[in-house]
Amino acid sequence: MSSPQVITPEEQLTEAKRQLGFPGIVVICGSMRFMAEMAEAELRETTARPGKIVFKPVGEEKSPNGLLSDPVEGEALKVRLDDLHRWRILLADEVLVVGDYIGDSTRGEIAYARSLDKPVRFTHPEVDPDA
Repeated sequence: MSSPQVITPEEQLTEAKRQLGFPGIVVICGSMRFMAEMAEAELRETTARPGKIVFKPVGEEKSPNGLLSDPVEGEALKVRLDDLHRWRILLADEVLVVGDYIGDSTRGEIAYARSLDKPVRFTHPEVDPDA
């Protein structure tokens, strides 16, 4: 007698999205210095046929009057935003890395996505840390 196949929560999520007919979900990753390029990528991915649900990082939080301007509150918020971004990666079907530079945070996001077997695309493939 064979044992029943165990389905992971991630596999259940994928199957539920398929059954519901969800459009593809892409999460945009990259340095905050590429926010304008991320906005362009968001528009391209959303309006392509078939369109996709797009998540991207919250921007402009490092401006002098921004959400991260207070060092103590800003660090706590950054941790929360990083956690939320990892949840976006888990929910997404694929990751799009924007920009011609990969910092430590983005490198960690790429590694996390790949550990989940998520496809990772790059606007600048030459910066792929695993290429």
